[in-house]
Amino acid sequence: MKTLKDAFTHTLQDIYYAENQLVKAIPKTAKAVGSAALKKALSEHAKETKMQIEILDKVFASIGQKPSGEKCDAIEGLIKETESIIEEASGTALDAAVLAACQAIEHYEIARYGSLREWAKTLKLSEAHDLIGQILDQEKAANSKLTNLAVEEINA
Repeated sequence: MKTLKDAFTHTLQDIYYAENQLVKAIPKTAKAVGSAALKKALSEHAKETKMQIEILDKVFASIGQKPSGEKCDAIEGLIKETESIIEEASGTALDAAVLAACQAIEHYEIARYGSLREWAKTLKLSEAHDLIGQILDQEKAANSKLTNLAVEEINA
């Protein structure tokens, strides 16, 4: 990468890969937890993630590129960490630790989408900026839901 446009494209491919991996991982995670509210939140986010991939397809189209992913080591590690928690924890600890791992994933996504949105603005990619902003808002809302769930139910 030598230019901001290169960084934008690379990061877009990175998050595209990440979202596609999460579509596979979230249902497995939802099955593993005990809390009905957490299961529901994860299931809803899985649906939202599929819609986000469709939005990312539009972002790629807006910059004249075919949607493609590039392996994202960060998401691989976060998914692996979540899988380890599922194997090692049980009961209340399982739900609390999985929820925390899910928030780590949300924070990663918020950081990526925040950078992408601002880079799109700088690069004058207004359609990409608006589309990425939609996803960023969804990720922030998902994180807020998880925080509320932790405070109101899981951590109690």
